[in-house]
Amino acid sequence: MDIQELAEKVLAGERRALARAITLIESRRPDHRAEAAELLDVVKRSDRQALRIGLSGTPGVGKSTFIESFGMMLTAKGLRVAVLAVDPSSARSGGSILGDKTRMERLSRDPRAFIRPSPSQSELGGVARRTREAVALCEAAGYDVVLIETVGVGQSETVVAEMSDLFVLLLAPAGGDELQGVKRGIMEIADIILVNKADGELKPAAMRTCADYAGALRLLRKRPQDPDNFPKARTVSALQEGGLEDAWADMITLSDWRRETSHWDARRASQARHWFEEEVRLGALARLSQDKELSALMDQLGTEVAKGLTSPWAAAERVIAKLNAV
Repeated sequence: MDIQELAEKVLAGERRALARAITLIESRRPDHRAEAAELLDVVKRSDRQALRIGLSGTPGVGKSTFIESFGMMLTAKGLRVAVLAVDPSSARSGGSILGDKTRMERLSRDPRAFIRPSPSQSELGGVARRTREAVALCEAAGYDVVLIETVGVGQSETVVAEMSDLFVLLLAPAGGDELQGVKRGIMEIADIILVNKADGELKPAAMRTCADYAGALRLLRKRPQDPDNFPKARTVSALQEGGLEDAWADMITLSDWRRETSHWDARRASQARHWFEEEVRLGALARLSQDKELSALMDQLGTEVAKGLTSPWAAAERVIAKLNAV
């Protein structure tokens, strides 16, 4: 594969080249990893930046419908929109449905949009292993907005906040105890909460839910990266496309304020450092399986732990001591 030629096509905004590039960075083959590193090094010189929006919510809340309506609104404004949708992988077979293009039929046909579903595989936190690199490729390809849709498992999806400029939490009305929103975790990192399905018979319930969450947000400690009135909650209807313009206006207001006050650059620098440290951690874990001696020790201690002959903590200390000695 000619990496330089592929990089030039990505920088020119060719969707097919972008799809090939993302496939390359998702590969686990050692030769592909080397090529992917070279590709990312070339495209980062473009220094293009998109508005990265992380989007999370429980299954059935209407994330795909919202993304399609929201994406169509943005492309109608002349913006180019990339959607990176992460699908959960089966714990048994490892397979994923990857049906996001089917659910976003109108947006997938829009020439100003790019949709890429990826399997989560064994990764936790609602995103795939190489989602961050895929975001960088979409930026290099000239997309103005990159939407990162997580798998939708709820409170644990905080990793997406480490690769996005804004984090949007999508909620459904009348979903139970609304003050669950006071819980730490995903609520603390949300910049904007959107209560979806504010239409028809559910509209009154959506309004009540929005009010409950707005009150819950006021109880949280104010963050330095937020202007007045943020984070905030509002209602939207992805089906009837209601409230989308107001939601977009809030996103622009927040992102502009963070740029003007240097929070934008500081956050991106912090995220880059986080992912550097994460790559080092994952590389150290990979070494355990690649080193024959360490792998044999892991198997031996694993058997001892399973039989109750030693504790997991003591066994882990032996592996770490061996790793330090190598």
